[in-house]
Amino acid sequence: MPVYTQNNRQYLVMICLPFCIALNSLSHAAPAIVPTQQASVIKTFLSYPQPDTQLGEKLYPHEALYAQNIADALKNVIRQRDGHAIARRDVHPKAHGCVKAEFQVLDQLPIALAQGLFKAGSRYPAWIRFSNGSQNLDHPDIKGDARGMAIKVLNVDGQKLLEDNANPSAQDFILINHPVFFVNDPKRYLSLTRAINGNLLNKLMIPFALGFKGSKIAIQSTRSKIANPVQTRYWSMTAYQWGNGATRNAVKYSVRPCSARQDAIPSHPAPNYLRNALKQSLSKADVCMEFLVQPRTSSALSVEDAMTEWKERNAPFYKVATLTIPRQEFDNPAQNQFCENLAFSPWHALPAHKPLGVSNRLRKVVYAQISQFRQQLNHVAAP
Repeated sequence: MPVYTQNNRQYLVMICLPFCIALNSLSHAAPAIVPTQQASVIKTFLSYPQPDTQLGEKLYPHEALYAQNIADALKNVIRQRDGHAIARRDVHPKAHGCVKAEFQVLDQLPIALAQGLFKAGSRYPAWIRFSNGSQNLDHPDIKGDARGMAIKVLNVDGQKLLEDNANPSAQDFILINHPVFFVNDPKRYLSLTRAINGNLLNKLMIPFALGFKGSKIAIQSTRSKIANPVQTRYWSMTAYQWGNGATRNAVKYSVRPCSARQDAIPSHPAPNYLRNALKQSLSKADVCMEFLVQPRTSSALSVEDAMTEWKERNAPFYKVATLTIPRQEFDNPAQNQFCENLAFSPWHALPAHKPLGVSNRLRKVVYAQISQFRQQLNHVAAP
């Protein structure tokens, strides 16, 4: 068992908090459906994703109920925190900027890779939001944190699994600059909740709630320090369907810079130096990034286990598209507000790109309900 310093415990608390707080309302045993929960639970069960057994999906016991309890608890957190102000995102609230981009599929693709929106030669307008993972809007960029990249590809034809009401044609991709997540089992979330919401002694039990592997991943993923959001590699962490019908496969996504250039982190960085770095990069020239897919090569590569990396030596990544971020000025009040209003979900997706695994199934309920709840609060709060 590793030695945990005060700083390490802070890292664990920071990355775990969004899910840990959310599970505070769950019972210690497998939850039962009580009368006061019936309406919301029934609604959740009706819309909850069905597992794709061919691709290796398998539901956890009471999984849909866990998802609803997470959503309800997060609403309480947001209500208490932002009830008289603008309701912020519960995770990744600090954006470095939202930028216009073009998503261009390669002109030539093997048939196995030409799936869904990835039709050879297709071009789509897109928005990209770069962010920090910390719930603290004032978290200085120089401190370790998970870094996010959310892509909203527009003008994608076809019915989506969950429609983005503001952008019905959108297909979203959500990535973090770490290849794996720190927990899979909803029951782990429950154990972690007991630890993180208790007294100091309870908080010292966080590593035991996560387990050795989960603790190690949580620390690694929240220690990240980067110089520039567009000079960083990102991963989906979770798996997604690729294609339809009997030949469908599972893949993971990644985005990396086209260039290997890496700027140095400033010696005396400003609190928001990542926004400044993004502004400087886009004031000089266009920026190029590559969109990659990693097809699963064996059923041993689990779609349910987001804690285990699919090693590239066993399952290579293939470039399928180029993201071009044109030279632009994005840091203005109107565009920053537009950025705040954007709602991202991996379920804003074509059936050919259906999200897979427990983390994604939970996301469908939680992301949709939290986005709607924030809109309702902000509408009431507006002058």
